[in-house]
Amino acid sequence: MSNFIMDCGDNIFAEVTCAALKKRGVEWINFGDEATIQSHSKERCLIISSLTNSCDVNSDSFEGFLRSNKITKAFVLVCGTNKFEVDSRRNGAINFIGIPTQLSDQSCIHEFYVSLFLEQFLGKYVNLPCGDPQTADLVNLLCRVAGSNASVLINGPTGTGKEVVARLLHSKSNRNHQPFIAVNCAAIPENMLESMLFGHEKGAFTGAMQANSGLFRAAHEGTILLDEISEMPMALQSKLLRVLQEKVVTPVGSAKEVSIDVRVLATTNRNMIEEINNNNFREDLFYRLNVFPVSTCSLKHRQLDIPAISAHLLTRSISERAFPKVLTSEALDRLMLHNWPGNVRELDNVIQRAEILSYSSDIDHTNIVFDNELTSGPQNTMDALNSKLYARVG
Repeated sequence: MSNFIMDCGDNIFAEVTCAALKKRGVEWINFGDEATIQSHSKERCLIISSLTNSCDVNSDSFEGFLRSNKITKAFVLVCGTNKFEVDSRRNGAINFIGIPTQLSDQSCIHEFYVSLFLEQFLGKYVNLPCGDPQTADLVNLLCRVAGSNASVLINGPTGTGKEVVARLLHSKSNRNHQPFIAVNCAAIPENMLESMLFGHEKGAFTGAMQANSGLFRAAHEGTILLDEISEMPMALQSKLLRVLQEKVVTPVGSAKEVSIDVRVLATTNRNMIEEINNNNFREDLFYRLNVFPVSTCSLKHRQLDIPAISAHLLTRSISERAFPKVLTSEALDRLMLHNWPGNVRELDNVIQRAEILSYSSDIDHTNIVFDNELTSGPQNTMDALNSKLYARVG
């Protein structure tokens, strides 16, 4: 991560921003004076909470201050603007980000705009957007679990961000500079899964024209995520159990064991005790994977996360020079009142749909169309969208 500095004249800037970063599991240092800047870590965010003459963002010396402290990029929060705006200067080295709220506000729309600022600030830094206290507690727990090599089984409904949890665990571990490999156990044909995971020798089966090391060896010294582990065939579960116990893999067509150093994470949306009782999953493998269990909640049970997740989704796919569209208060209120049977995955659909339907930089409540409004009741899609579309002439 590049060096960043944030600056604002508001007295509660550091308190609000540090709290938001902590919720996301992002490391930060709060500096009260310039002298301590020299000792900062390049991997951490820098927050200047008190203004001095040399780092006053409105002074001509601000750029020199950044350069002298080897800070490559600056994000400056400006509150109370007429609209959300980004003013990039010095070829993007200094970015003034204006939000149309004050930091003293406590509304959901305030949380949305602060999250938009954080998304600009953090860029592609791995974090878990959240605003709900129970999700923040989960992030805090994940940061503690990340420091170990224990296997983690992440259980939760479909579309609740289980892979995001896994990526956060990897990014906070001491393996974060090594590979993170995700494998969807439900998407790979049973006759191919073993060779993809453990590798194969040349000629081991028809079509094996050359040897393959497999995904476990590709993740050596890093992390492998076994997504939807409950879909893994029983025959392969016993082989995976040996891998976890002995920390070796045996490629298909070979009798030679290869040592590996891999942390194993797994996800499932099923009740694993029921799967064991129904003889669909090995009990001994379950306990090997379930060293530290983590559960993700449905979005309807953590609706305070909606502003932060929405801000993340709106900034996810925009180009570096483009500005994200923003939600109006009425649009955000509509999102907050929905039941979200499809969880974050449904929210992603709704946000993408709203971006398409919106003609301006603002997404209004009329642009919000939920999945159930398109799949039940109307005769066709145009019937459902009729009140959302506006013909424009000239």
